[in-house]
Parts: sequence; structure tokens; C-alpha cells
Amino acid sequence: MRPLSLATTTLMFLVPLQAIAVRPPKQPHAGELLRDLDRTIALGTVLYVAAHPDDENTRLLAYLVNEKHLRAAYLSVTRGDGGQNLIGSEQGPLLGLIRTQELLGARAIDGAEQFFTRARDFGFSKTADETMRIWGKDEILTDFVWVIRNLKPDVILSRFSPQDTQTHGQHTASALLVVEAFHAAADPKFHPEQLKYVAPWQAKRVLWNDGRWSAKPGDDTSKLLKMDVGMFNPLLGMTYREMAALSVSMHKSQGFGALAGRGGVVEYFHPLDGAAADQSIFDGIDLTWNRVPGTKRLNELLQKARNEFKPDSPHLIVPTLLEAEAELAALPANPWKEYKRKQLVELVLGCAGVVADAAADDFSVAPGEQIKIKTLVVNRSPAQMGLREMRFSDGATVKVDRALGKNELFQKEQSVSVAKDADFSNPYWLVQPPEPGLYLSPDQRLVGLPEQPPPLTAEFVFTSGNRALSVVRPVLFKWTDPVAGERFRPMEIVPPVAVTPSATVLMFPDHNAKELRLVLKAGVGSVEGVLRPDVPAGWKVEPSSLPFRLEKKGAEQEVTIRVAPAPTKLSQGQGGSSGSNLRLVAEVNGHKVSRSFVQVDHPHIPIQTLFPESQVRLVGVDLKKRKTQVGYIPGPGDEVAAALRQVGYQVTILNDEALSKEPLSQYQAIVVGVRAFNANERLPFHHKKLMDYVAGGGTLIAQYNTSNFVSKAPTEIGPYAFEISRDRVTDETAEVTFEVPSHPVLQSPNKLSESDFEGWVQERGLYFADKWDPHYQAPLSMHDPGEPEKKGGLLVTRFGKGAFIYTGLAFFRQLPAGVPGAYRLFANLIAYGK
Repeated sequence: MRPLSLATTTLMFLVPLQAIAVRPPKQPHAGELLRDLDRTIALGTVLYVAAHPDDENTRLLAYLVNEKHLRAAYLSVTRGDGGQNLIGSEQGPLLGLIRTQELLGARAIDGAEQFFTRARDFGFSKTADETMRIWGKDEILTDFVWVIRNLKPDVILSRFSPQDTQTHGQHTASALLVVEAFHAAADPKFHPEQLKYVAPWQAKRVLWNDGRWSAKPGDDTSKLLKMDVGMFNPLLGMTYREMAALSVSMHKSQGFGALAGRGGVVEYFHPLDGAAADQSIFDGIDLTWNRVPGTKRLNELLQKARNEFKPDSPHLIVPTLLEAEAELAALPANPWKEYKRKQLVELVLGCAGVVADAAADDFSVAPGEQIKIKTLVVNRSPAQMGLREMRFSDGATVKVDRALGKNELFQKEQSVSVAKDADFSNPYWLVQPPEPGLYLSPDQRLVGLPEQPPPLTAEFVFTSGNRALSVVRPVLFKWTDPVAGERFRPMEIVPPVAVTPSATVLMFPDHNAKELRLVLKAGVGSVEGVLRPDVPAGWKVEPSSLPFRLEKKGAEQEVTIRVAPAPTKLSQGQGGSSGSNLRLVAEVNGHKVSRSFVQVDHPHIPIQTLFPESQVRLVGVDLKKRKTQVGYIPGPGDEVAAALRQVGYQVTILNDEALSKEPLSQYQAIVVGVRAFNANERLPFHHKKLMDYVAGGGTLIAQYNTSNFVSKAPTEIGPYAFEISRDRVTDETAEVTFEVPSHPVLQSPNKLSESDFEGWVQERGLYFADKWDPHYQAPLSMHDPGEPEKKGGLLVTRFGKGAFIYTGLAFFRQLPAGVPGAYRLFANLIAYGK
């Protein structure tokens, strides 16, 4: 990975784990300015730790930042990439990317900071031991220690108990790691290579923030530390519970929209390690500048600014703040100096109403190219401010040396060059292929950061009196959306041409060739070359080369190639011809480029663009089908319909109008997508028509629906009663027992065997049934280690002339991933019935 720009390096690595936000800074209003001033006066840092996005206690974070005025950060061990997606079809790393941005949106509301380890969310885990084994305990513990040594927290809080409380294994593992990292961070012998950048650090104490989820009336809490965080903040115009509701509602991919709470609410804390505390989690911790020698004058100046602050004229305290900044700059190095200087500089600019902005004239640029950047600076107050110079990420410095009069707009265009060997835009944790439980980072100093640092930056050097103040801003692209108004997106470093296949997995249910559509997208103007697919042994692609020419940047061309499978036995399970990769390589000006274009675009987060390797996995599967006319009722985050089309099913999407007006008898089978009964409030209305369809001879397959505190499935899904539990089998290699070996869904038209359950990904299934009417048969059972057999992953019954099936098996993961055995079993389910 190419080194980061000088401007980025200066800010990020002299003050580790203070990332440049890839979003425009917000101009604080008077209440926020006073809050920010109070934050310069208070010292103290709290690190909050949990396993996933949406695990954090947003009301406590909001309270710590906005009431106690402390530095607070949330360390999410994973990026939530193993969960489900309520708003789209993204899974795995792309879902992790969405949830990362949702967390950053949440932190922009409650004011805390956001960090991560490199751990992958590999799906639900039932034990901490399994979690530690898959993650690689030492690797993740090292990341914990890196974050602690950087942030230097006084108090560390765990969302979960280190005791086994029958929760997610990743929850318990996060708490166990917190306690171990509490000690390891202070040990200079633990990963001493980190000490090139940071020093050992011992926090005062670590506590468990007890959520009281299983509390019972009359429980004795007299010995627990308590903190009421439900008060109203008149400066911000809301309670911390209201702020928390806004913050947690950013977790839209999880369906975590929340009502605003009001009134007092108490947080409870159990000591886990460190110094004892009797009254407060901050017992024995000085949260003022008195803890730093030589800061008497600094503290006096900050208190003076606080006393003289006027909401309608915040610029009046700028001279006092500048004196305070000079005092702070003169101090010897200490754990708070650089963070507080950055905080104080932003406060000066906020009180002066200074805007410093850098916007590119396009959202993308290729390595070796130039892009125009328009800088805009305005001082919207009478404060005496000047602009000395601007420094850009290509090393260019533009001298300005001018005073900034009140509301006088200064604008400047500057062409910035991008290095010829610049990396294409990708999240740093996705640059290298991951390990089963761990993402890899190309640079230790990036570990913990929530997102890739901006590729282009502008540093503004302001002057006021005898002080020089420097701030770094990301270069963004801005545009006007006719509905949403001003929007922005991060800059992208793009390949000269991207080759994006219509599918990342191509299934071959027979020996016939298949067409694969490719979209070529120009990252520069007037690009030409030759597309030469890199074909795995035994497979054939026609044409073997394909010249292309794209005249304009952003232009697209669609081409089609034919892929013929290797003449080998088609796979019934994991083996055979599965797993062959077809690389799509474009030769441009003597260089080979193999990158595809992936964009994640949801209105609540900035547009995210990736350029992963351009390749398609080719999978042959011995698949027999008996029914091919399928109606599909989509659920959220569901790609099963597209997967079925790949192997020859004629799939028609059934929306509410189709379910209401069309005869269903035209479909040989109807499949209900994952969580459709949770997300589609109209489905219970159509239940009778669906059951009439089954009674008349149709086959209805209902995939899993959730039954938890977020969403309840309706009681009537099938023709006979069954109850959906939270049972799941998380071990994707768990042995599968054929309880009814002769059952047609295991025999016809594909005779299944153990090999059909090889190569499954992430899990066997989730939200199994645990109680069901005797009319149902359960032909399969499976279980996680140390647990009893679970038979509710597949329920089958005849009803009238047709059949109904409920399955919690994770077909929504297996079919898009190209697991041959999952296709064979699903084909049998479709074929079952009349």
C-alpha cells in the first residue's frame, strides 16, 4: 500500500487514532460551542467496548460527551458483517461497510468517537471459546491493546459480562478481552513493536455496564455503582435519551429505529478489575487540568473564556482562546496535549464562524491524473483572522497571506496531482484477502480506524494575532440533489477501466455454456485496450480477447462472453468443479488491470465505492429439476430469486398487486423470501389465498422469519401451527442427520448425501421451529457441539393436493455463495408436492 499523504500522515500519526472524518465538518451553534468549550476544560477519557454495531449504549455515550464533557469512544470489535440486512441485498463485507458508516453517523449525533478491531463477524456464535478460536485471540487482543494505548482511557466499560450469560459468544468474548487488555496495555513486554508509536497505558478501572435485560423486580442493586443519564440538556435542546434515540436509529440496516425516551434512566456498573470505586465510576480520577503540571494559567484562561462566552457573539472569546492555545502548545508532551490542541483549534474556528472547505470538480480521479479542487474560506464574524497558506496532499503549497474580513469570501482553484502508483479506493481492511476470523491491515497505524483515510486532503493554515492554526479537511465532491438538497460523497481513486461481471458466482447445472455480461466503465477519458479473460484450466471462454474503446470518462460498454464448463463430473457437494475462478483482465497501455466496480448507495450514509478484484467463481452442480415455474415473494436482503434464475428456474416476483389480483395456480411453486412475514405487513392478508393455492396443488416454501424483540412473525404462516424460536445451528460444518432418509425432499429429483452439506458458509440455519403440529414432518436434524439435536430447521407437510414447507436453513447465504448441495436440496423442496 502506498504511504498516505503528508497532510494526512501529520494529523493521523502524530495523534494516533484521530481519523480525518470523510464528511464535511458541521458548524456548531451557540449551545454546541459552549458544550465544546466545556470539553476543553474537562479532562478524562472513557472507552466503551462491545462486539457489534448497535451493541453500544448510545445514551451513556451521549451523557459522557455532552454532560460530563469527556472524550468517549466506542470500540466495536467487529463491523457487523455477519448479520442480516433489512434495507438491501448487501451481505458480508458490504454489509460491514454499511454498518461502519451507520456507526459513524451515530457518533456524529452523540459526539463520541468510533473505532474497530480487525475481527470479522462470522455470524452468531454460542460460546466465547469458539469466538476466540475463529478470531485468533492474540490478534484481536493486540488490537484492543493498540486502541487502549492510543486513547489512554481512564475508565474502560464493557457492554457485556465476561461471565457466560447465554448470550452471543462474541458478546462474552468482547468482555473477556476487555479485562485481559486492561492489564496487557500496561505491560511493555506485550507486543513491544507498538511502542514505536505509543506508550504502555494503565487505565484506572474496567467495569461492566449492566443493561439489566434480565432484571427481576426486587433485585438488589444497592451495591452497584449507578449513574442517572436521563437529564435534559438545555444547550442542545434534548435529553440524552432523545439524543440516543436519534443515534441508535442510524442503525437502519438492522431495523433499530427507536422512540425517544424521556425522564430519568439509571445505568448500573459492576466492577471487573482495577481500583475499587464507592461513589462513581470516576472515583479517584481528576477530571480537570489539575492532573497536568504547569496548567494553572491554561485552566484560568479556559475558565475566563467560559465566563465571558456570549451566545450571540462567540467571537469575543477568540483572543482568550488563542492565549489558551499558546499556553497549551508550550506545555511538555503529555497524554492530552495534542488531542486538546486539535479540539481548541476547532473551537476557535467555530467561535469565529470560519468555514474552510475543499471540493473537487469530480468525484473520481485515476492514478497519474490531475483534478481541480476549489477551496472556499470565509470568516463570518468580526474576529481578526487571516489565511496564511493552503497545503495539498500532492505536496503543493499555495501562499495566500491575506486578512479574512467579515463575510468576505475567499475562493481558489488548484489542480492537484494523484501519484501514478496510488492505490485504488478500497476500505483498508478489504485490500487483502481476509482470514476466516480476521481482516488484515496493510499498516499497523491504520488498525482501529473506522474508515479509509481520504485520498485527497487540503490543510488550511490560519493566523490570528501571533498564532498559526492548522486544520486538515478532506477533499469531497458535492452536488445538489433535487429532493435532498446538498449532498456529498468521498473522493475515489479509480482504475482506468473497471470490468464488472453481472454475477460473482456463475452456476452450471449442466455442461452447456452460459453467457456472462460484463460492463466496462472508463475511469479516464479516451481509454482503449483489450479484455483478456484469465481462464481456469479446462474451462473455455469465447471470445478469448475483446478489444474495447471508451471515449469519455464514466462511459460504459456492455459486452457478453460465453463460458463453457470443464468436461468433468458435475459436483454434488463441495468437490468436483466448484471453486474455479475466472479473472477478467483488461490490458491498457501495457498494464494489466483486473478491477470491478461496486457501489453501495443508501440515503442515510455517504456513497461507498469499491474496486475489488474482477473475478467470477465458476461452479458446476449436478442438478435435476422437476418444476421450473416459480413465483417469488421477496424479503429484505434477499438474492435467492436471482440465484434460482441462474440454474434455470423461471422466477416471477410477486408484489402485493400480483398476490391480490393474479391467479397463483400458474406457478408450480411459490417461495417466500427471508423475513418477508416480518417486513411485509400485507402478507397475513394474503395468507388464505396462499393456503388455497397449496390446497389446490401448489408448493409453498417459506424461508426463515425472525422471532425476537425487534420483529415478531405472525402466528399463521403455514396451514398448521408451528412456533418459530431463536434456535440456530451456527457451525456450518455441523453434522446433518437424515431423520427420515426416505422422505422425498431428500431423494427426489436429487438423491442427497452427506456431501451435499459440505462447503456451507457461516451457518447451517437460524430461527428454527421448536414446536409444531403433528401434521409436519422434520426430515433433518443437526446441532452445534455440546447441544441436543435440533429438528426444526426443515418442516414439511402435505395440505390438500399440495405441500407447505418452512425452512430456517440459510439458503439466503448458500445459494448466492454457490454451494452445490444447497441448490440440490432447494430443487427438491420446489419439486415436492403434487
